[in-house]
Amino acid sequence: MELRQLQYFLVVADELHFGRAAELLSMSQPPLTVAVKKLEKELNVLLFDRSTRSVKLTAAGRMFRDGLTPVLADLGRVVSEVSEVNTGIRGKLTIGFVSSASYTVIPEAVRLFRERRPLVELALNPVTTDEQVDLLVEGRLDIGILRDPMRLPGMNLEQIHTEPLVLVLPEAHPLAALTTVSVDDFARENFILFPYKHMSGFFSVVHSLFDGHGQPKIVEQAIHQETILGLVAAGLGMSILPASVARFQMPGVAFRPITSNPQSILYMARGSANPAAEAFMDCLREVQ
Repeated sequence: MELRQLQYFLVVADELHFGRAAELLSMSQPPLTVAVKKLEKELNVLLFDRSTRSVKLTAAGRMFRDGLTPVLADLGRVVSEVSEVNTGIRGKLTIGFVSSASYTVIPEAVRLFRERRPLVELALNPVTTDEQVDLLVEGRLDIGILRDPMRLPGMNLEQIHTEPLVLVLPEAHPLAALTTVSVDDFARENFILFPYKHMSGFFSVVHSLFDGHGQPKIVEQAIHQETILGLVAAGLGMSILPASVARFQMPGVAFRPITSNPQSILYMARGSANPAAEAFMDCLREVQ
């Protein structure tokens, strides 16, 4: 039994006239009649009562038509959806991102993407840079948005956003009275930083600021910027974070530019062949 036989049957069942059905199918009547007779033989039932004047569905023919119509409609829908998934119009896209990207590129990129690909489901996962690298390598992320990642052979990184680093300190601290601060001003203070194992590249960027000043005194570690800001507000120490974190507006926290103007960079990396990935990456390129 072939799909075209079933399609032929439904057209004849709708028209109840082999000649008109053949015209609609852009074929001659004899092969259409042969195809329907072959279908009846395979099913071992008579689907049509034929006479010289009329064609009518038998009881079996009516039952077959009623059952077949939704099945072929569902099949057509599935075929269409498969094609849409293959072209990135429909499907699911899994994106990992460092939490700081939610203050910069993520909101606008998501808005643009939802406008352009409304049938693609987005799964947004806040994940540290080093965790993203593992997920990308394993193919469990379609796209990663990473901060200052360590270079990994075979992983293509594309820069999408650059911003300065700032000193984050309690509002009541004397250094908050300054317009800008230098490393000499804060080198001996207590610090709350990301752990190396989760943000090794960013950790290295921050540590490089202290070259010639010894190692920073780390009193606490946290993997979420909001947690770090809360600890700073509580007076437990200072931190160095991307300038965009100031948009979080944590009470009791001040942000001051650093005179050496250190920079932090967001990159995107593709981790799968998902057809929708390139469309989201285009959105990221537009909003960087």
